[in-house]
Amino acid sequence: MLWYSRGSKTDNLSAEDIREALYGVWRAMGPKRRVLAIPPDFTRLNSYAGPITAMANDWFGDALTDIMPALGTHSPMTDSQIEHMFPGVQKEKFRVHDWRNDVVTVGTVPSSYVSEVSEGKLDYSMGAQVNKLLLDPSFDLILSIGQVVPHEVIGMANYTKNIFVGVGGSDFINKSHFIGASYGMERIMGRASSPVRDVFEYARVNFIKDLPIVYVLTVRAKNEQTGEMETRGLFVGDDFECFQKAAELSLETNFIMVDREIDKCIVWLDPEEFKSTWLGNKAVYRTRMALADNAQLIILAPALKEFGEDRTIDTLIRKYGYKGTPHTLEATSANEDLKANLGASAHLIHGSSEGRFRIIYCPGQDMSREEIEGVGFEWGDLDEMIRRYNPSALSDGWNCMPDGEEIYYISNPALGLWAYPERFKD
Repeated sequence: MLWYSRGSKTDNLSAEDIREALYGVWRAMGPKRRVLAIPPDFTRLNSYAGPITAMANDWFGDALTDIMPALGTHSPMTDSQIEHMFPGVQKEKFRVHDWRNDVVTVGTVPSSYVSEVSEGKLDYSMGAQVNKLLLDPSFDLILSIGQVVPHEVIGMANYTKNIFVGVGGSDFINKSHFIGASYGMERIMGRASSPVRDVFEYARVNFIKDLPIVYVLTVRAKNEQTGEMETRGLFVGDDFECFQKAAELSLETNFIMVDREIDKCIVWLDPEEFKSTWLGNKAVYRTRMALADNAQLIILAPALKEFGEDRTIDTLIRKYGYKGTPHTLEATSANEDLKANLGASAHLIHGSSEGRFRIIYCPGQDMSREEIEGVGFEWGDLDEMIRRYNPSALSDGWNCMPDGEEIYYISNPALGLWAYPERFKD
């Protein structure tokens, strides 16, 4: 059922617009005894999920007993992050999701179906897992809150990804990521339908259809004049139609087609949001279809301190590096540690240029040149690069430097997907 649908590429929904819409939906749903909210974590600060969660807290009051950020494989939120993202919401309501230990398998996607949707590339079964809290029968409403935006693994982020990855378990996370990597990012990014999404939808329909989940989905974009984030759309529902409408608007809003291939791209990783290449490699994923052969992708990463946010994955990235699909598939076939962490294998594929363009990472003082070069990237001097390409002096999109050099600047790679039409494969 679609409870609410509003949005366009030119819309700018105010906080009051959103509050009025959500209060109308929740009023129509009737009183609830106990509510669980599943917003994204701090890495999705721009989603507007924080204020929406606060609105839910205001409306439901004590009935909103639990808030579980959809961490997936990310690090738990700190108290300061919770205070910043969810102002006014009681910290004692927050729960930490443990993707390795705190999950229950609700069903198994058969290998025959995985083989079918992956065009025969893979034939394993997949255990669909969710945090055990979701199965507590005392909840009569589960609010899954988040932003729909182009995504490298599943095509478009959120919807059931918030459940089966955000508060899901290792088997489904690892294997779904590997489907996306094996099938090909360029064939998935920006699509509402994909082999990975098909697997998630199979799990939703067959294993969790009786859970009282309602999805609250935003579509967001940056105002080109003010630089402020604005809400272009809000969609509330409990099935694929809600997601489909949000994905269609996100494709219009967040998919940037460049008029020519980019030879030099400068990407800024906000130090509040990006502290690992696990997240920071969105600079690689989201721009690869816009970059020319032999292009330079220069990533300004002042807060970079690790590769993976999970210790096991960080160790695997350091061990095997971002060295392309053939190397990663061979290493996965030959090594049990990668076989047991297919999500890490997928990430190594996603983060490689496949030798087609240069990736120059410019970290702050918490990551050494040896570490950067050890995983297969080129190292760049952050201070020198910022003197040359000062983010505060650049505008998103094409910029002409004082000496005539043309560059393309991206202030936040999480907010969109960039492509040159001839590289965007149908």
